[in-house]
Amino acid sequence: MNKRPVTLFTGQWADLRFEELCKLAKEMGYDGLELACWGNSLNIDRALSDPAYIPWVKDTLKKHGLVCKAIGTHIIGQCVGDAPDPRLNNFAPKQLVDKPQEIRDWAIDQMKKSAKVAEMMGVKVVTGFTGSPIWKYLYSFPQTTEEMVEAGFQEIHDLWAPILAEYRKHGIKFALEVHPGEIAFDYYSTKRLLEKMKDWPEFGLNFDPSHLIWQGVTPHIFLNDFIDRVYHVHMKDAAVTLDGRSGILGSHIDFGDLRRGWNFRSLGHGDVNFEEIIRVLNAHSYDGPLSVEWEDSGMDRVHGATEAAAFVKKTDFMPSLVKFDEAIAN
Repeated sequence: MNKRPVTLFTGQWADLRFEELCKLAKEMGYDGLELACWGNSLNIDRALSDPAYIPWVKDTLKKHGLVCKAIGTHIIGQCVGDAPDPRLNNFAPKQLVDKPQEIRDWAIDQMKKSAKVAEMMGVKVVTGFTGSPIWKYLYSFPQTTEEMVEAGFQEIHDLWAPILAEYRKHGIKFALEVHPGEIAFDYYSTKRLLEKMKDWPEFGLNFDPSHLIWQGVTPHIFLNDFIDRVYHVHMKDAAVTLDGRSGILGSHIDFGDLRRGWNFRSLGHGDVNFEEIIRVLNAHSYDGPLSVEWEDSGMDRVHGATEAAAFVKKTDFMPSLVKFDEAIAN
């Protein structure tokens, strides 16, 4: 097994011009990019309308010695499965503001198109979110019935089935990032969703430990149990800092505020045990990218992302090709 490429998810860098980002990513030590489909990173509609666009993207990556192993559709996919939510106005085209059904229709169309764009880019995986019509039921009060929860999972299945049919057609896999706000946000909600999607092998997971650690879910156990549906891996850290006043639900306090009970941290500055993650990946011969999603409100992003690339390369190791005690055998 070759050493896994270390890539940078561009979602938090989409404000930079594409060529500027490619140059910076290489300088920071990355082997490639996981291209977000928003901002200045990758434009789905332009990819399908401008014959010169995808060749330009590929040439720019190659010019800077970078590869692309996945594209990301997180904010688009969120608009597919969420119930009407004014916050989705931030993700959709301006002409669709305050038109929730039109936002959903746009998102479904974009997600279908993303399968074709992935094929054009030569990648096999699209990462992203699904949204959730029942996230507001998280605490189960007012009383939430099992029928209401099941209806939410069924709605996600029904909304995504036509999208996944396009993925099947193009030979692409969709990797859900298990995440608060999604229909699958922890261990058992993931198990339930994968059972619901059992007839769609195109549907799998983008493993991200940072969203699990603060919930009390052990990331490498989650990874090991669901490894057969893990199609992509994010490297991201978080620190739990409960102090007797703070709680894990965040208190409506924004990320980065030190009063919070947990925060995302640059790699190596949080509580995730990345060595155990690498050992699970090795045991199951995962040879895909290790993609850094860099988020740390308390650190300069260029400093942090540079340090993160070096951290992943140092942390990643290949499995042994021999048994350690063979040398002492008779």
